[in-house]
Amino acid sequence: MTLDHRPAVAAACRRSKSDIGETEVRPLVDSDRAWAAAQLEAAWGSTSVARLGEPIDAAQLPGFVAHHAGQPVGLLTFVVRPDGVEIVTIQAEPEGLGAGRALLTGLVEHAHSIGADRVWLVTTNDNQRALDLYQRFGMSISRVVVDGVRRSRAVKPTIPMHGPTGIPITDEIVLQHVLGIRQPPR
Repeated sequence: MTLDHRPAVAAACRRSKSDIGETEVRPLVDSDRAWAAAQLEAAWGSTSVARLGEPIDAAQLPGFVAHHAGQPVGLLTFVVRPDGVEIVTIQAEPEGLGAGRALLTGLVEHAHSIGADRVWLVTTNDNQRALDLYQRFGMSISRVVVDGVRRSRAVKPTIPMHGPTGIPITDEIVLQHVLGIRQPPR
């Protein structure tokens, strides 16, 4: 698979309101790169992530940044592939501000604007909070790669054996949002 590094990210900012205030999502720009790299390092142990046995340097990818009360609170990186837009990383800190949902919505809007058929991602079997978010957002499980983390550990040996709750990290779960069929909840 070839990565598409074109910076064709929709220029418009997106705002979403929640009970705790407004979250703004905008494209990742060059001045965000140092902050984004630090966020990736903190979340993944490096800027490199691995899924489906393939390493990707997420620091080089286009993305979106979520801001709440003027502070960056979320990051999403992605790559445009022939079979849709793949979310490579997504993280929000602190949780509970609606940044994850806002980032997903911003990416779905971008995917529509470039004519993509779907948005998809890979997560692991231990990542229950993320699985809950993705499915509430309207994504569905399209494939389970049983013992798939073994291939990813071969290219990134620092992937832990167990998640934060003690669940063994073994399987990769592919979720997708088919554009035009399911719309994100409003």
